[in-house]
Amino acid sequence: MGWSPPLATLDTDPETWVAAQVGGALEAVFDTVAAIRAETEDLLRRATAEERRPASADLAALRPGLHRQLTHEDLVSGAGFVAAPGLLGDVPAWLEWWQSGADGAVRPLHLDLDSGQSAYADYTHWDWFALPRDTGRRAVAGPYVDYLCSDEYSLTLSEPVLVQGRFAGVAAADVYLRHFEAAVLPLLRSLPRPAHLVNARGRVAASADPARLAGSLTRGPRFGDLLGTARPGTHDGLGLVPCAGVPLVLVLV
Repeated sequence: MGWSPPLATLDTDPETWVAAQVGGALEAVFDTVAAIRAETEDLLRRATAEERRPASADLAALRPGLHRQLTHEDLVSGAGFVAAPGLLGDVPAWLEWWQSGADGAVRPLHLDLDSGQSAYADYTHWDWFALPRDTGRRAVAGPYVDYLCSDEYSLTLSEPVLVQGRFAGVAAADVYLRHFEAAVLPLLRSLPRPAHLVNARGRVAASADPARLAGSLTRGPRFGDLLGTARPGTHDGLGLVPCAGVPLVLVLV
């Protein structure tokens, strides 16, 4: 399903309105992530109730839902569940990950997770995995070149999967940066001041400011703390507006 921003209302300042519309654009993707999380947690709880460790074959039950999400949400280019190391009984690590191609077909990601041969075997240091694991909250990682999946400049949206209160991995979805920029740059350009978006680590996710490129870092406050308060603020002359429930901050120069 597509997304387009509604018209601004007269009683909302433009910065708050733009932040809300950016939040709305990504909230649709987080809805996909939440659906994957809920289905995965249910699947893992069933294995626990049977007094056994889940196996990689159990995760095949996620595939119909993943296919459905990939064909119905325009911004999503890849989606799935990434298991915490040691969760599964038959393999040390696992990505149940599917991607939509340029032809619209949905295909699995085949990844070598042999720790002795693959540089990608340890995915636990990537922000899309580490941030939900360490904070217990959903996260936006990137933009970064996604050598793991697509070789595209991408954002990854993720949130923790929990079983009996313990971290079991992440549910996640990829968004190509070019698609995200197409959705949000008209909003950023509508503001009277140069503006860009940063994630919890201060990395620029999209920018209408030629002095700040996507993927660069913005020096400022602890953006993660600002997201926790969900209140606008200022820092060294920068205007800071959290984006309506999603882990991005609108920065105005």
